[in-house]
Amino acid sequence: METSPEPGPGHAPAPGDADPAVRGDPDATTRTVRRGRDATTRTARRDPGADGRAARSTRRRHTRLVGLGVVAAVTASALVAGLLTWQPDPPAPARALTVAEAERLAAVRVTNYRDGRAGLRATVGRGGDRVEAVGWVDWTRPLVYLDVGGPGAGPLRGLVQATPDLVAVRPDPAAVLTPAVPPLVPPADNWRIRDLPGRPPVAALLDLLLALSADRPDPVARLGGARWVARDTVGRTPVDVFRMADPPASPDSPASGTPTRPPPDDGWRYWVDRDARLHRLTARLPGAVPVTLDLDRSHRPPLHPVAALGGTRGLPRDLTGEEAERLTGMPARNRALGGTALTLAVPAGTGANLRGGGWLDWRGQVAYLATTDLDAPEQRTLTRHDRSGVARTQVPVGDEAPDARPPLPPPRDARWQRGRIGPGELDLLVGSALRAGREPPDPDRATWLRRDNAGRQPVDVIEVHDGRHALRYWLDRSGVLLRLELRTGIGAWAQLDLVQAPVPRLPPVPVPRSSTR
Repeated sequence: METSPEPGPGHAPAPGDADPAVRGDPDATTRTVRRGRDATTRTARRDPGADGRAARSTRRRHTRLVGLGVVAAVTASALVAGLLTWQPDPPAPARALTVAEAERLAAVRVTNYRDGRAGLRATVGRGGDRVEAVGWVDWTRPLVYLDVGGPGAGPLRGLVQATPDLVAVRPDPAAVLTPAVPPLVPPADNWRIRDLPGRPPVAALLDLLLALSADRPDPVARLGGARWVARDTVGRTPVDVFRMADPPASPDSPASGTPTRPPPDDGWRYWVDRDARLHRLTARLPGAVPVTLDLDRSHRPPLHPVAALGGTRGLPRDLTGEEAERLTGMPARNRALGGTALTLAVPAGTGANLRGGGWLDWRGQVAYLATTDLDAPEQRTLTRHDRSGVARTQVPVGDEAPDARPPLPPPRDARWQRGRIGPGELDLLVGSALRAGREPPDPDRATWLRRDNAGRQPVDVIEVHDGRHALRYWLDRSGVLLRLELRTGIGAWAQLDLVQAPVPRLPPVPVPRSSTR
């Protein structure tokens, strides 16, 4: 019986053949492993140089990796050595201004004037004496409106409004140290006129802000000591930095606290863009106090001065016929009401800030009120105006508010003193309010200023120059007086607000004959 030859290497099994393992041969796995070893042995015999080539390939890879490691180490060492010995390029040395730069710096103040307004953020001083301020400046009015904070703010912490002549503050000792953007429409209450003796840092900052404006360029000849220092960027705006020994302000600048000449190497620095707009300023205020000021023209809303500073400016014009008729008919309409309650705020020329309340009887020509000086709140003054003059007395302050109405009946045990109506702002204001129920102002001396609101009632504000004084009448559409304002000797405005309410009987006060003066 013939047998089939055993297939050699590379021989494919016949289609009918089957793997022994499939047929269930128990030695199939052993024979398969043996055939694998035999095949490997035969391949090695056919290519005796395969192991050598594999070894040479491994050595080449090892050599290449070692070379790359050496290159990386050398590069890192060179980089470290370069960083240790690198120095930045020295800044360009300061130099004299070109003609174009001098003209641009000379135009900074007139550019501020033409732009009108700017937002600002300022820091005055260092450490525990630092004062910070956020707000706006209006160079056309001019007016500064700030929220003042910082550890050195002291009694000025709170809201501040200032003109070249007056400073109005609304103190808030409980406010946080860091100032915020002040409310665009300022609160109407608790403002008082302040004198800032000793020129504190806030006063010097206000002077600086108001001095940064002029209606014409500064003389280029005054910039002879100015130097170009560097190029910089404020926000995204490229600027040139200029150094000056003195601020570019005219000799008649309203800044009474303008710093004296500092050393040339520690002068004022201005960050000015190509359009002559000032973006940043650093300087030394009196006493070598440093100040940094940043200006922002992206948000510059119209500002609203508080009542003590005159309120909104308006557009003055002559009265129309209907407005003149309402002004001349005002006394009759006031008398028809009989009387009214009142509150008042009087920034007096003596530095006092009076607040008060009371009643006014137009038919009987009597006013009875109580006033308190906010800076001396331990005493209240009771005052009664009538046809015979004025009577006053002082009483201790209880728990009344500064604008509380006086007691009724008037205290009989008080030491009343009678005299003539004096020239002070309080007597002038109350006397003018009583006269508003007796005789009309002269319409030929009147000017319509603006429309406004007294509470929620629309009014016309009409200014009348009566001899040495200016009075403003706030008339509603029927011609009734709702507010009377008087310009005081310091240039501030006192207000007497009339609130329609029942007026009680206002009895005379017990004045001894010996006290009449």
